[in-house]
Amino acid sequence: MRVALLTVDLQIPESQSLKDKRQVVRSLLARIRDKFNVSAAEIDHLDLWQRASFAIAAVGTDAAFLDQVLSAVEDLIQSDPRCVLLDAVREDL
Repeated sequence: MRVALLTVDLQIPESQSLKDKRQVVRSLLARIRDKFNVSAAEIDHLDLWQRASFAIAAVGTDAAFLDQVLSAVEDLIQSDPRCVLLDAVREDL
């Protein structure tokens, strides 16, 4: 069994309140979970209006497949016009 972890740091430039941020974060996390069948959660910058950090974890037997899934998740995040991907770090656990 293999576990792969993707940690991303995002900027949400158009957010003017925590309510605006929450709307973007909830929507993006739901899309990631539904489309890729991975675990995803906001892990940092909980009280900042324009920043968010996510952790996305995938479990499987094939390292190449897990890398492909996390690449697709990263592409989905980058394609969302509401946020800017500042940093992405992948780990195999």
